[in-house]
Amino acid sequence: MKREAISPEHPHANFKAHAYSPAIRSGDLLFVSGMVGARQDGSPEPDHKKQVELAFQNLQETLKGAGATFDDIVDVTIFMTDPESQIDTVLEVRDRVFMQDPLHNITALGVNWLAGFDFEIKVIARIPS
Repeated sequence: MKREAISPEHPHANFKAHAYSPAIRSGDLLFVSGMVGARQDGSPEPDHKKQVELAFQNLQETLKGAGATFDDIVDVTIFMTDPESQIDTVLEVRDRVFMQDPLHNITALGVNWLAGFDFEIKVIARIPS
């Protein structure tokens, strides 16, 4: 089975600058690279809540590029640079986005570096037929 790169309609600059695909389709699975709250020029959104919202927006646009939605996600991993102070904001945004049952499985990690970002979300989704 051949891999296929998937991109959002308007990818931010980091994909090209750092030479990676926003997502890879393999069969009916979509493996999405870590999505951050990057503006179009690749720079981080400075406001934490807006950065998290933008990361989810960038994720949504990447899923859309494969014909998928948030409802097609089967696995979620989130990364935060300061989980203790950031988790409430992250969960607030997540709860607005992932509202349908069944709820997603999720793994949350605290990390000490995200290339200038405070939050990153990585998912695996099943692409609808």
